[in-house]
Amino acid sequence: MRVAPHTKVRADRIDRYEAAHREVPVELTDAIRAAGATSWTIWRWGSPRASAFERGGGADVFHVLDCEDYGRLLAELKELPVDVAWQARMVELLDVVHDYSDEGADAGLPVVWELP
Repeated sequence: MRVAPHTKVRADRIDRYEAAHREVPVELTDAIRAAGATSWTIWRWGSPRASAFERGGGADVFHVLDCEDYGRLLAELKELPVDVAWQARMVELLDVVHDYSDEGADAGLPVVWELP
């Protein structure tokens, strides 16, 4: 299944957010794969050099991940110490965090269209 969650980085912490993602622990990426993810890509809308319109007062972050079962992936990661530590780091950097609740499993961006 393909899922597209949305988060939002604090405008004054973009550099720290990007730096953190250059240092994602191997233990965490291994755990994400073990929980069923086959890919996970993150895009950020609104670079510091973008126009005020593009920045929109902050930096929206869009994730696209392919996994066997998103709800299971979230449940398996939720209690892992490496992910708990990662999420604690992210909460310092984000205005809108990745939702690990049961509702979060259904909170991805809705599909509007796919190339047939």
